[in-house]
Amino acid sequence: MYATTSFSGGVKSVIAVLSLVMLGAYLSMAPGTSGAQDEGYFTTSDNVRLHYIEAGRGKPLVLIPGWSQTAAQFKHQISGLSDKYHVIAIDMRGHGESEKPDHGYRIHRLSADVHEFLVAHGLTDVTIGGHSMGCSVIWGYWELYGSDRLSKILLIDQMPMITGNPIWSDQEKQDAGAIFTPVSLYETINALAGPDGVATTEGFITGMFTPEYSRDELAWVIAQNLKMPRQYAADLLYDHSTNDWRDIIPYINIPTLVVGAKTSLVGWKSQEWVASQIPNAQLEIFEAEEGGNHFMFMENPDKFNRIVRDFIN
Repeated sequence: MYATTSFSGGVKSVIAVLSLVMLGAYLSMAPGTSGAQDEGYFTTSDNVRLHYIEAGRGKPLVLIPGWSQTAAQFKHQISGLSDKYHVIAIDMRGHGESEKPDHGYRIHRLSADVHEFLVAHGLTDVTIGGHSMGCSVIWGYWELYGSDRLSKILLIDQMPMITGNPIWSDQEKQDAGAIFTPVSLYETINALAGPDGVATTEGFITGMFTPEYSRDELAWVIAQNLKMPRQYAADLLYDHSTNDWRDIIPYINIPTLVVGAKTSLVGWKSQEWVASQIPNAQLEIFEAEEGGNHFMFMENPDKFNRIVRDFIN
């Protein structure tokens, strides 16, 4: 009887050890764990399927790409920050691998899409980050929902108003960061929607990277942009470029990090203005030699990820 009990106990011990080993192997490969990447789809209230990429566990970090950009362009953040955080990057409607409906290409609709995503996935205490137009999506979110489900905000290189008013002073233009006049805005969206849409995109995106950035990587970025039909891209750019967020930004009252770049088309002085309007906001400006252009998170992901870690922590 004693021998039977000992043998039984030994078998149970072996099974327990094997179970732990198998569990560890499963967790190391399971979607959402550090080092593993998963993809999924979410359906909005108006029946549009949005694609997202996620990796890691822990405090959620939700990333919103810029105009015509994709979730995949956050690849260095998905791989580099998922050891500690639950990193999620969302393809906005019409972008990347998301569905491309013929409606909804307005900033506030994208803001609603993000809120619906957070609610559906039960995400709270979220650090939300937006690059370029993604910042406008966050500002629209704040106008509609305030800080609901959010704990911190990461704003990456977006001016508060893209199209300048001809009567503005030089200081107003600098603070707003305007790059279009009303005339040049229409010229740009018409070029995007017309037969030269691809060439217009190539020229536009190329100027957003430093000359040192890999040409192969740049070609990949352009291909990512072109996943969005040019007519829809033009529609969204018009809405994006005619929203003035200068009255919303001062109402942000949760910890915020503003990131800009010295050689970006988004004037770095406008990033100083944005940070100055938000109580206790942090500001980081990438120098030219640090990959300091509009996509600094792709050109210098080591520094970018480091400052994001410091901010979230």
